[in-house]
Amino acid sequence: MEKKKLPKSNCETCMYYDWDDLMEDYTCGLYLDEDEMIRFMQHPYSSCPYYKFYDEYKMVQKQN
Repeated sequence: MEKKKLPKSNCETCMYYDWDDLMEDYTCGLYLDEDEMIRFMQHPYSSCPYYKFYDEYKMVQKQN
């Protein structure tokens, strides 16, 4: 069985990438439970399996 390849992700366009006031830097704001974090840290990923493209214009369209 062939593994499904994820598209290349770019943290700067991810909806979870946000400014953290305490660290004064951009960080990933995705909250993983303990099992998900262990699985994420043990497997080398070429791109993030949790990546979701953030489209600001799509959000504005829903408000109108």
